[in-house]
Amino acid sequence: MQLQQELSAFYAKHGFGQDVGARPLTVPVYTGCLLVPLPNIETRHRYLKYHDLHHLVTRYSVGRIGEGEVSAWELGTGSLLASPTLAFMNLIALSTGLVLEPGRMWRAFVRGSRSRNLYSRSTRSKVDAGEWLDVSQLRAATLEVGRPSRMVLAARSIEFGCYAATALVIHAVIAGPALVARLITDIGLGYSFFQVIKPKKRNDLF
Repeated sequence: MQLQQELSAFYAKHGFGQDVGARPLTVPVYTGCLLVPLPNIETRHRYLKYHDLHHLVTRYSVGRIGEGEVSAWELGTGSLLASPTLAFMNLIALSTGLVLEPGRMWRAFVRGSRSRNLYSRSTRSKVDAGEWLDVSQLRAATLEVGRPSRMVLAARSIEFGCYAATALVIHAVIAGPALVARLITDIGLGYSFFQVIKPKKRNDLF
């Protein structure tokens, strides 16, 4: 199966549809216990295809934990150098992953430090030109292709700590007001306070 066909199958499997035509003004983003609508900015639209290919390359899921893992992996590969805005979006997803499975976020970051992302202009052009025929070829060319030294990994552990601290601050800034707004809305709709705060069984944590 060619790369684009595999990507189309990925979209169909998860009910995403094709990323064509007009874009919605907002997109729901996992932020802790909430799906918060954030602006669907041009940077996200430009890199979305390659982010989705990262899911296929790494085999990380599209659930809350999986999105956090992909974001940690991308930060490990140096997504900050590709686009600070892209790295900021990574930090939003990382914040959720840190709350749910911090160990898995660290392992994904380390894995990313040994890998290459698809975000550079030249690599995106190669993907679009069909240089890699399928996901297997793309995985072989990008996933865990380097071996950083212990000194480099030690320095990068400090980098991860900075990302984690920043992600949790972003989490508080975004999720706090969103949670308050949700409480007010649900109570206004007639739910009792206890109904609003009662934990809900989730099926999207994977």
